[in-house]
Amino acid sequence: MRVQLLAHTPDPERTAAAAARLCYSDSDISELLELETDKQHTLLRKILSLGHLSVLEHVSFSFGLEGVSRACTHQLVRHRVASYSQQSQRYVKADKRFAAVVPPTVTDRPELAERYDALMDQIHAFYGELLEAGVPAEDARFVLPNAAETKIVVSMNGRELRHFFALRCCRRAQWEIRLVAKEMLRAVVAVAPVLFEGAGPGCVVGGCPEGKMTCGAAAEVRHEYTHL
Repeated sequence: MRVQLLAHTPDPERTAAAAARLCYSDSDISELLELETDKQHTLLRKILSLGHLSVLEHVSFSFGLEGVSRACTHQLVRHRVASYSQQSQRYVKADKRFAAVVPPTVTDRPELAERYDALMDQIHAFYGELLEAGVPAEDARFVLPNAAETKIVVSMNGRELRHFFALRCCRRAQWEIRLVAKEMLRAVVAVAPVLFEGAGPGCVVGGCPEGKMTCGAAAEVRHEYTHL
């Protein structure tokens, strides 16, 4: 799996801070951008504490994901306030044996991992037979599994990213999308640390929102994301 931050709004924290100042100032736009870094950070922290998250919608981040499964991207695209461009199984034929993601619960059991890999070989062989028989790739792809690796570019604004992290960094999230979310969070913290302070599963800044479904390790999770 690889998660790469491809692009983002230049100086995202300054942009978000300017948008926040605009709400309470009659200054010109150019003047709103002229704010010392420490004051900028103070303002952003105040805005975040008040839940005035609309200003985060003015900054965006684009990621490239590869080596993830179709099962993972099916979950990812359920986040509607985002843009996606995914490698097509209709136009990109799996001429070579397609790569497949193997869950750790399978790799940890050699006898199952061997059967898993053999099944992927069988699927690929039949996929090739369909193509050779003249079945178009858009129909042959029906036999390809959720395990098949894919590539996708995803863009989200800052507000949606915080929401995404709250849901998908949670230990109750499916393991693969949780790993993706954690790497995405690590990437944005590097370029906008104040915007993403306290970002992560809900228990990082408050009580566990999962109720009876809690993982029961809130203190451990807080420590994990505090030292991300």
